[in-house]
This record gives sequence, structure tokens and C-alpha cells, in this order.
Amino acid sequence: MNTAEQFMKDRLQSRTDNGSLRNLSSSHLPVDFCSNDYLGFARSTMLKEQIDQELNKHSLYQNGSGGSRLLSGNTEYTEETESFIAVFHQAQAALIFNSGYDANLGLLSCLAQRGDTIISDELIHASLVDGARLTYASRYTFRHNDLNDLETKLKNAKGNSYVVTESVYSMDGDTAPLPEISALCDRYNANLIVDEAHALGIIGDHGKGLVQHLGLQDKVFARVVTFGKALGCHGAAVLGSLALRQYLINFARSFIYTTAAPIHTIAAVKCAYQMLLTTDFSLIIREKIKHYADLANTTGLNHPAPTPSAIQTLIHPGNTAARTAAALLQNKGIDVRAILSPTVHAGQERLRICLHTYNTDEEIKQLATELAQLKSNE
Repeated sequence: MNTAEQFMKDRLQSRTDNGSLRNLSSSHLPVDFCSNDYLGFARSTMLKEQIDQELNKHSLYQNGSGGSRLLSGNTEYTEETESFIAVFHQAQAALIFNSGYDANLGLLSCLAQRGDTIISDELIHASLVDGARLTYASRYTFRHNDLNDLETKLKNAKGNSYVVTESVYSMDGDTAPLPEISALCDRYNANLIVDEAHALGIIGDHGKGLVQHLGLQDKVFARVVTFGKALGCHGAAVLGSLALRQYLINFARSFIYTTAAPIHTIAAVKCAYQMLLTTDFSLIIREKIKHYADLANTTGLNHPAPTPSAIQTLIHPGNTAARTAAALLQNKGIDVRAILSPTVHAGQERLRICLHTYNTDEEIKQLATELAQLKSNE
């Protein structure tokens, strides 16, 4: 047998043996507590109609962009949409990438140079980790949300230093202490980068994100907002200065060397942002979050404590235990998925629960009841 083929089979068998083998599934259960479609935009007929109307204004649009944005793939419409996004987020400029992964990879990999320093929270997303790995900078992590540990690392930073964090963490749903982190960055002349993927649409006035909610938009060097969660679309944008936008156009490889998104994708993003402006959906999702938190407190599901985000967790240590707990819920039509190691640290395997505007109070009550039953049977 080919040695590379054997290598792959051995690695897959190892994953099978420790219960961490990943498989694709196309199943969709009746009650969704799994997807990142927090505001229901991905399934919204209103958004679909608005996208259709928007596209009818540009009836000569092509099915595909035909090339990278530096060649044939750029349009005035895309640049106008970027300006619209920048205004929404009170940023000087925005640059659209094809995905949140592309945005994080491109941003970090081209910024820090040899002799510079990247200091990141230990729980940042894999795309940010990979972007940092592609640099020649010195890389350090600080304990999750630990300001003392961050300051220790900042004291030893060399060159241009970049502190990388998420505003809402995707696996725990907790928030970063951004005011304190920003103050440390000011003190040590560091540049703060914040991934707002799971805050957009949820936190702040009209879901503008945690950075704006805290009034830190002028303190943050770069923000990343993604469109595949609350906006129900696809893609992402890096927000920052005009100089940052121009720099990324010239040096971010995941922007330069990829085919641009088609007009349909850009129109969907623009319409989703317009829906955020016309209706403050963040008020609706916050009511769902509060309802879950109230039920969690009354049913004993307060460890870990409910979060202020749409992401809630329930720890079931061990891949087998987490899979079993998820399967019991799925058998009752409740779509909750297990998050296994190595995605999370061993011993931190959990059920990851996503709340949505379209989850009824009755569904949330059923979820809380079933979760409490699982915990009582442990």
C-alpha cells in the first residue's frame, strides 16, 4: 500500500479509536439549536425577496465575478457595499473577503513581520491561529481573558505588537474584557485586533457588535465581521483605517489570489445589513437569551453560567459522553451538536447550544427541561 495512503488510514483510525472522528451530516431536525443563523436571516423569505429586488436593479450582473478583484472581479457595487458596511460600523474603511477564515488568515499573515510580536487569547478561532502561524513574528498566547497574563506578555513584546481576541468566543459564548484589553494596548503601544463574528447582529444597538457597544471603534486597530452567522449570508470584511484597507489589497494573499465573490453574494450582504438597520433584531434575540437564562437558573443549568451571547454551553467531559448527550436530544427532535476534542481541550467537550429569534419560548423550555434531565442522569 502507498505510504501516504497508509498514513491517512492510520490517522483516521486513531480518530475513530478515541471517538473524535468527524463526519459530514445532512440531517436537519425540527427544532434548531445548532446553526449560527441567530437572527433567522438564512431562512428569511423577507431577506430573499429583498435580495431578488436588489438584483433586479442590476439585471446585467454575471453569474460569477470572472476573476480576482485585482483583475476582472472588482465592481463599483462591491466598493459601494464596502463603504456602506464601513459607515454602519463607524470605521474608515472595509474590505470584503470570501469568508471569515480568509479574512483572519489574510489579515494576520501579512501584518506581523520578523521581529514583531503577536499575543493572542488561548481560545481564539483556528483561522486566527493559522494566520499567526504563517508569519515570522514571535507568537505568544495568554490565558483566556486573563489581563495579568496578557500584561506580562506585553511587557516582553518586541517590534510592532498585535493583541488578538474575539469579542464573543465561539465555543463558550463568553465575552472579552475589551475595555481593559484596549487600555493595556494603549499602555504598551500594541495594536488590538478583534474578531466580531459572533457579536454582529447580537450585541449593541442594531447588533453593531461589542466594540461599538463599548465605544471602542477608534481604539481598535482592526475588526473582522463575518456574514455567515447572524447575517445569514457568506463572506466577511476587515474594518479599519484607509491605510489598512490599501495594505490588505496589496499584501493579503487570501484576498489577492482568489476569485472575487459574485454580485449575488455582495447583494445578499448589503440587504442583510439594511435589514439590521430597519429593525433592531438584537432586541428580539436578547429576549430569547434572557428566557433561556431564566430557565437555566430555575432548572439548575447555571454551570457554566448562561452567557450574554446567543451561544450557550453545557460541559459533558469526554467525546463519548458529549456524543451520547447530543444523540439523546436529537432523538427527541432537538438539534444540538456535540463539540469534541481536539476542537476544544480534552475534558472540555460540550453541547454547544445556539439560540435563535425563531426558537419559540416553548422550544426553549423543552430544551432546558431536557438538558436538566441529562445533567440529573449523570
